[in-house]
Amino acid sequence: MTTPQGARARARMEVTTAIKDEARRQLAAEGAAKLSLRAVARELGMVSSALYRYFPSRDDLLTALIIDAYDSLGEAAESAHAATTAAGAAPAHRWVAVCEAVRGWALTHPHEYALIYGSPVPGYSAPETTIPPAARVALVLVGILREAFEGRGLARTPVPAELASEARRMADELVPGLPPEVAVAMAAAWAQLFGLVGFELFGQFQGVVEEAERERFFRHAAAQLAHGVGLVFP
Repeated sequence: MTTPQGARARARMEVTTAIKDEARRQLAAEGAAKLSLRAVARELGMVSSALYRYFPSRDDLLTALIIDAYDSLGEAAESAHAATTAAGAAPAHRWVAVCEAVRGWALTHPHEYALIYGSPVPGYSAPETTIPPAARVALVLVGILREAFEGRGLARTPVPAELASEARRMADELVPGLPPEVAVAMAAAWAQLFGLVGFELFGQFQGVVEEAERERFFRHAAAQLAHGVGLVFP
């Protein structure tokens, strides 16, 4: 038997989902900068004061959408890693699979990708609650590097002397237990991965990489990133 509290919780969850779904439609049509609680309420047939009980401000709604997007992307990366691990794939192949999962998610969710990796939303500052979801993909990739380092090892590119201090800080704070050379390589690969995805998603490969070849191009580029972080293909 459903309790009154359970029914209320379910109803609240349904309304929250409806609000976020309508907000995503507005993101697709107008962009994050024009997201409006009043417009969302109007489209849902709600008065604004009722919507404020779910999301007190536009920033609260944006934060919820951002966390959902990061979690969805993180789940795609984690699923790709789990599947390739179960299949016995080597770390380098798992790296490529995770990168391809990031690309696949972005192509399927372009507006949500733009929300988390596109231009900053004017007047919005993401709270700390977005950090754990945002780190999910990085944690998968770092986990692959850590496993390889503790196993067969990683090929390392020396860090210039003038970067040595910063490289040690990056290793200590971002990838404890991994060498400074790996920390620098990981940061570069991270930026390149999302640069590749963003270039494709936002049309920067037009006239550069033929559309029919972009999947193969990306797979090759992801393999190059794997080499760059020191992974070795068997």
